[in-house]
Amino acid sequence: MDLPSTDQRDLRSNLDAARDAAGRGDYEAAAALYSRLIGNPDPELHVAGLLGLADARYRLDDEEGALQGWLAATQGPETSQTWHAWVQLAGARVREGDNVAAARAYREAESRAPLDERPAIASRLGWLNKEMGNSRSAQRYFGRARTGVFRPVATYAIIAVTAIVSLYILYGPSPLSDQLGNLLALDKHAVQHGEYWRLLSVTLVHASLIHLGFNMYALWIVGPLTEALYGRAVYVAIYLLAGLGGSIGSYLFIAEPSVGASGAIFGLFGLIFTSTYFHKPALARQARAITSQIGILIVINLVIGFGIGNFGGLGAIDNAAHVGGLLVGGWLGLVLPPRGSATLASFWHRPAGVDGQLPSRAPALLAAGGVIVLGVVLFVALQIKPLWA
Repeated sequence: MDLPSTDQRDLRSNLDAARDAAGRGDYEAAAALYSRLIGNPDPELHVAGLLGLADARYRLDDEEGALQGWLAATQGPETSQTWHAWVQLAGARVREGDNVAAARAYREAESRAPLDERPAIASRLGWLNKEMGNSRSAQRYFGRARTGVFRPVATYAIIAVTAIVSLYILYGPSPLSDQLGNLLALDKHAVQHGEYWRLLSVTLVHASLIHLGFNMYALWIVGPLTEALYGRAVYVAIYLLAGLGGSIGSYLFIAEPSVGASGAIFGLFGLIFTSTYFHKPALARQARAITSQIGILIVINLVIGFGIGNFGGLGAIDNAAHVGGLLVGGWLGLVLPPRGSATLASFWHRPAGVDGQLPSRAPALLAAGGVIVLGVVLFVALQIKPLWA
């Protein structure tokens, strides 16, 4: 049986060390370690070095250096990782706004990718062709995709349930509608006596048709993007956690009862803002247009809330809920990388078996730890005596 030489074992240990450094966020060290693999006679190690170095450079805001690394990886020897290099190059082209070059790179990736990866690439090709106006090509690629056209089912469900409950409370027959509204609203004194369900049920109640319309329109805009990036289950969990954070913020600072889903929606704003900044997902044109406006929307809404206090039919604005949801969403956007779009984290998570090693578990552990920390903070905050008490 042939055994790897000492030099090869050292190089694979070098690769492990590079991945660990990247997992810790020490991209300078990771870049230095990955660069040692470039030029190795083993094509797998050579391409792994190019990919890793490119990803580290991207994290260090060296976009041009990263692009050159991905280009070199696509032009190097054909290996089991070459398809991955084409995917990363396609993501770079998307960020540049060059959809034609991105589609060309995705086609190269699709022709080389493992069978179980091709449907996801085909789906991206479908969206790119749809944006470029190539409807027939888009449908062809969607037909090859495993999941077909993405539909934000969870967002639609949240909007539908919220609208039905809110409209019944606003316009339903009394006294049942009034009783339901009182049961679901964020009554701070009731929460203080153990009625904790109100921290989440408040998202289903709105003060007026205008209040409901504004919130559901905002959710219609930001919800599908969040659901596409994180998946339905994680998206719903994020929505609930952000709503919980907003309600706890309101509970701590405001004595009057509150209603509305604004805390949860502000959480989605914060999530997209920080996730886009730190994880740099490769987004299509329409999604990039939305994310570029998130920061402005946050500032405008906070200025309205703190500067005006009342706005048309919205009534008194619960600024504490907005800030609470925003902080929770921002934290989750930092610790949870998107799963439904190519990001730098996914760039250096290689499939098992490429080089005989499993991907680093550091990102998953970081995400789990971040969610646990958030849970502890929310629990502790709920034990604090409110300022109004």
